[in-house]
Amino acid sequence: MSITDFREKIKTIDELIGIVEAARAAGKTIAFANGCFDLVHVGHIRYLEDAASAADLLIVGLNSDAGVKQLKGQNRPYVEEYGRMMMVASIEAVDYIVLFDDLRVDNLLLTLKPDFHAKGTDYTEETVPEKDVVASYGGKVIITGDPKDHSSTNVISLIKEKMKL
Repeated sequence: MSITDFREKIKTIDELIGIVEAARAAGKTIAFANGCFDLVHVGHIRYLEDAASAADLLIVGLNSDAGVKQLKGQNRPYVEEYGRMMMVASIEAVDYIVLFDDLRVDNLLLTLKPDFHAKGTDYTEETVPEKDVVASYGGKVIITGDPKDHSSTNVISLIKEKMKL
């Protein structure tokens, strides 16, 4: 797959509305996952691969640079949004990716109404912030990936620690 193919996965919300409608008309199921994906690591890959296995199509919502700053602090993100989109798009399990500015994905969920909203293992079905939104349209929250033993914050800390040597 070439870099051009990866770019083809990056869509606007308006483009995704048509894609989701066509997929549903063809009897396909939709999973949705989201995150900052500042420094992509093995935990992200496992989360997205597991989410993709739950449905026919996986859409990933990626927090914009402004959103990451609000969520993670003024020194983040380390990788700008286009670079993060390309990294996530290069993951085979990901069908489409959309950038969003909100701090939560409620609006994307209400617009796309995926069958499954995937969150990582640092959540339970009861603690997912958007669980009520997903329930409102008949979707299901799923917990995917491996135990939360990996994080961009931990990778950054390790790099800083090793740089002191």
